[in-house]
Amino acid sequence: MSKIQTPYRYDFVGSFLRPQALKDAKAAYQEGKISKEEFDNVADDEITKVVAKQKELGFHIITDGEFRRSFWHLDFMWGFEGVAHEATGNGVKFNGELAVLDDTYLVGKIKAKPHPFVEYFNFLKQFEDENTVAKYTIPAPAQTFQQMIVPANYETTRKFYETNEDLINDIGKAYQDVIKQFYAAGCRNLQFDDCTWGAIVGDAAKQRYKSLGIELDEVKAQLLAVNNLALEGKPEDMVITTHICRGNYHSTYFTCGPYDTVADYVFAKENVDAFFLEYDDERSGGFQPLEKISGDKKVVLGLITTKSPVLEDKEKVIKRIHEAAKYIPLERLCLSPQCGFASCEIGNKLTEEEQWAKLKLVKEIAEKVWR
Repeated sequence: MSKIQTPYRYDFVGSFLRPQALKDAKAAYQEGKISKEEFDNVADDEITKVVAKQKELGFHIITDGEFRRSFWHLDFMWGFEGVAHEATGNGVKFNGELAVLDDTYLVGKIKAKPHPFVEYFNFLKQFEDENTVAKYTIPAPAQTFQQMIVPANYETTRKFYETNEDLINDIGKAYQDVIKQFYAAGCRNLQFDDCTWGAIVGDAAKQRYKSLGIELDEVKAQLLAVNNLALEGKPEDMVITTHICRGNYHSTYFTCGPYDTVADYVFAKENVDAFFLEYDDERSGGFQPLEKISGDKKVVLGLITTKSPVLEDKEKVIKRIHEAAKYIPLERLCLSPQCGFASCEIGNKLTEEEQWAKLKLVKEIAEKVWR
């Protein structure tokens, strides 16, 4: 087993643009033209290729590009007992675009069962070697919690859970079980992807929750509670990081706002090993909240955007890294894109070649800063 751990000095969040062959196979499978086995064979081939590309670029962390899922978060939730979904054409309003998502809701109590993502990890793990380690990405427990208490799901959830505390308890225990499943499969690097913190920053979030009659501090406490409950009993030699952003769908975003209003909760008290943080434009605010990062945890600065093909200026990125180092030591900092390239299978508005150019840039800058 590789001894490399995340985060690496030059890293990435996890998802990659879906190759055309994979898109075609997915469409053919949905139309009943090919079998599930035939689709899986195409997915296996394309994952093999994308892993080879990551290694070719000199990265030491590998993922499967999230090629087997439609959505970065919902597909994972479907792997629990008590969760159902259907495609209705509904979604979430992003900046100027509707993110079309499957309705995902409760039909019973949430419980863990053998999770299909663990089998997906098993396929990825075969590509580990002395220079690389496999990382798997799943939505944070807080993301699952939030999904079940959004206004559209609230009444349905209350059929099974009288209080949010009861819901938090079952989600936390279900995640504990799945974490053990990943560990038993040999996974030592797991990443929680978490848009919940990004959804409650800024004035717009404050107004949104006020209109629902909900206190934001209560929301923050619940998000923290469910994430930390899931982490209880985590194996000591398993690294669990978290990635926080403000939405990433077809090169658009969900919300804006600095980390200041959530830093006392997530930065100071969440028991993850490191933070991947969106910092690719002014929507993310300044670096001062990094002072709240507890212990000796690392921070991966997401200074390279996946929302645009335009390559960042190296010297400007280096300058920003050193600005961040005023608040957290340089040796605890790393560099990555701010998010994945295809959080949902629709992907962001750039080509595969432009995607790889972004990763090359991340590595070049990191090697210059941390020689």
